Parts: sequence; structure tokens; C-alpha cells
Amino acid sequence: MRSSFIAVLATLFLAAACSDAPQTSTPAKPTTTPRPSAGSQTTASGKTRIALLLPLTGQASGIGQSMQQAAEMALFDTGAKELALSSYDSGSTPEAALEAYRQARTAGAALVLGPLFGTSATALAPLVAQGGANVVSFSNDESAASRGVWIMGIAAPPQVRRVVDHAIEAGIKRFATFAPNTPYGEQMARTLESHVAVRGGTVVAAELYDASSNDLMTAARRLAGEIKGDGKLAVLVPVPPPRLSSVLATLAAAGLDKAAVQFIGTGVWDVPGIGADTMLRGAWYAAPDPARRADFERRYVTTYGRPPHRLATLAYDGVALAGHLARLKPGGDFSAEAITNPAGWSGVDGIFRFLPDGRSERALAVIEVQGDRNVVISPAPGTFTASPVN
Repeated sequence: MRSSFIAVLATLFLAAACSDAPQTSTPAKPTTTPRPSAGSQTTASGKTRIALLLPLTGQASGIGQSMQQAAEMALFDTGAKELALSSYDSGSTPEAALEAYRQARTAGAALVLGPLFGTSATALAPLVAQGGANVVSFSNDESAASRGVWIMGIAAPPQVRRVVDHAIEAGIKRFATFAPNTPYGEQMARTLESHVAVRGGTVVAAELYDASSNDLMTAARRLAGEIKGDGKLAVLVPVPPPRLSSVLATLAAAGLDKAAVQFIGTGVWDVPGIGADTMLRGAWYAAPDPARRADFERRYVTTYGRPPHRLATLAYDGVALAGHLARLKPGGDFSAEAITNPAGWSGVDGIFRFLPDGRSERALAVIEVQGDRNVVISPAPGTFTASPVN
């Protein structure tokens, strides 16, 4: 089945991880780098040069290779005959990404897709600011975002806001957080606190446990002592498997009554078999609608004989985006204005749009864990009708 990639009409619409969850990366220190001279943006046959920066060697090479295959699949599926796609190894360091970007620019890339890691994307910003090709990174690190370096990964703060919105609409007014004491956990706690306040709810407790310790009970008991009160309580637990099981068991042992608590989470729960833990049955998390991704995964397996990495959809949608931008006018339009079309774009992971400051916004579904299957209980919006988030 051929899939098309279209701009949504305005009137219609990890990479890095620690033992518990993805961490926000620390921006790389600004580096003075020579501006590479750019070659022709078109090939002799008239195709527009697009660069793909992926970790093709090193510990993340498996992810990079899966993403490269998804990008190649997108060229075929979308009929993007206007594109000449070239891959460059961005490794796992900012230095490797800088070298890959220089090579891509020397070759004449009109648009750079990648790199995967937030620190690498941050390192490219000075070269882009000097007039280099715009970057659509696969990172989900919002701290790496800037005008000219857009992040395409599914960032965690919007996931928290989406599931909080659903909880509020379901009548829940009281919230708490139990998260690792990491930059990621702190970011999730801050996001919950700020958005719950906007929506008129109350955060009654926030406990950050030592991610390097096996002692979860001390923090769990503090949480249990702080959440006493009337009304249903939603507890954000942004912890991925396998640590998630021990976290939930500890909370139960500390006295949290599952019947009185609604567990909520982020996309780190969006993995096969998440419902195997009975404590998680009935929990909610925000993520792209899995039904849309299922067709892509089936076609990928048919083509390559194995399942894609979860991040492979980003490369697929990135190439499809490049194909659309290439068709906007003769020679393509890869400007900031074209990339940040407020109507957004439609991809395997649903609709999304890029904001002027480099962040991205996605329409997410709310999914309930129900044993061996996850069920969408609040569909992802089909259009962007409201103003971009702040």
C-alpha cells in the first residue's frame, strides 16, 4: 500500500536513555568551526540533495541502520523522485555529527535530516546560523531546539500535558509524581506541576527517588504519607520497563491503593508487553496512535525481514517531509517558513508541526493499558485548530 505525505490543510489540520528514562542532554559547548563551502543542491539529473545523518557505527548503529532502511522505504512509498538521499555517519558524539554535517554541506545538501542525539543537534546550530542548511533532527530533546535546528522526536513534556488534560476531563483534580531524580524526572515533575496549575488542578506531592539506589521504599512511603485526601488521585510514573515493575510494587507495598489511584505515564510505556504487570492494568499514557504505526511496521517486516526500531518512523516521516518540501516550487523550498507551516504535516506517527523556536508539536492519543493489548481511549486530534503551545 502506497502512503502519501501531505501538508494538512489549515482549516482541517530516546535517543538517549538511563536506567529509568530518557535524560535531557546537556547542550554542547559552542565550538568555533569553519563554515563549509556548499556544493550544488541538485544533481546532474535535477534531483535535490538531502542528507541523512545517522549513527551508523558505534553502540547505536543498530538504531541508525533501522532508520536508514526506513528512510529508503519512504523514498519508494512516497514516490519522492525529486530527492537524492545520501547517508552520513554522525556517530554518537557532537564532533562526529559536525564532521558529517560539513561533508553533507560540501556535497550540497539542501536539507539535513538528523542527527539522532540532542547534544549533536545542539553542536550544529552555529553552522546553521552561519547560513548552512536547515536541520530536522530526530532528537526529542527540547533543549536542543532552535530556529534552524528543529527537533522531530516525540518530546516528553507534551505527553505529560496530553495525559493530564485527559485526566482533568475525566474529573481528576489531584495529582502527584513519583519519578527518578534525574534531569528527565525533574523535567517531568515540573511539566506536571505547571500544566496541572493551568488546568485548575492541584499537585499534592512530588517525590524523586535516587535512580542509582535499590531503596525505593523511603521515597514511596513519603509519597504515600503526602497524598492523603479526598477524591481520585492521578500519579505520574515516567519510568520505563524493566524498572517500572519494581517501582509499582514498591508503591503498592508503601500503601498506595490501586483502586484509589490512576497511574499515568509517558511514551516510555509505549513498548510491547507493557500490560504484563497487573499493577499497570487500567493505567493511561500519551503516545502516537499505534494503529497508524502498525501498517508501517508490517510493510517494514515484509521488506527487511525483521521489526523496525521504534525510532525508525522518524526517518520515514523525515524523508517524506523532505519530498513534500521539494515539490513546493521548482528546486524545492526548505526555508524556515516552509518547514514551520502552521497547518502541520501528516506522518506515520500522526500529525505534527514545527514551531518557530525549533520545537515540534504532535497530536497524541491517550492509551489505556488493558492486559495484552493497549486501547486508545482518547483519539489523537486530526487537525491543528488551536494556536501552538507555549
